[in-house]
Amino acid sequence: MITSIKKSIMLMALVTTIVSCNQGPTLQTYFVDNELSPGFISGDVPASIINIEEIENLTDDQKEAYESIDKLNILAYQINETNKNDYEVELKKVKEILKNEKYEELMRGGNTSDGKFVIKFIGESETSIDELILFGDAKDKGFVVARVLGDDMNAGKLMKLSGVLEQADLDNDQLESFKNFFK
Repeated sequence: MITSIKKSIMLMALVTTIVSCNQGPTLQTYFVDNELSPGFISGDVPASIINIEEIENLTDDQKEAYESIDKLNILAYQINETNKNDYEVELKKVKEILKNEKYEELMRGGNTSDGKFVIKFIGESETSIDELILFGDAKDKGFVVARVLGDDMNAGKLMKLSGVLEQADLDNDQLESFKNFFK
């Protein structure tokens, strides 16, 4: 009897492990699979790239938002005449991944002529975010996916921080390839 209980428990543990591991593709696996692929440009940017100490008059919310960010992962795909079909395939893959219910929508906008964007997150709520996802695409340029990783980030506080980033002294060498990407 004890042997059959042990076997049942082991079988349930095995089934649980298999089911929990097979959740389909994620943005993290998509980044890893494509970071070195042709047409893609990728980068990991630490939060320290922003010299926030040099910005005066930061509010407590802005400081808290900055301190909650660990790093930024960026993956972009630039469209050209030779890769239009590949672009459509990759765009579809990203959109399918973002349809997963674990990515909760925070905001969307844009239009069909200039491009569209969506902001999603993974976390308990908008005030306890572990990953903020920014996805934008423009049919004539390509798409970009950015993952802002941190601990207990707050969407409202992050939005307040975004205005201050224009004043920040960014290390341009690390971001130059992304600036040139969509020129």
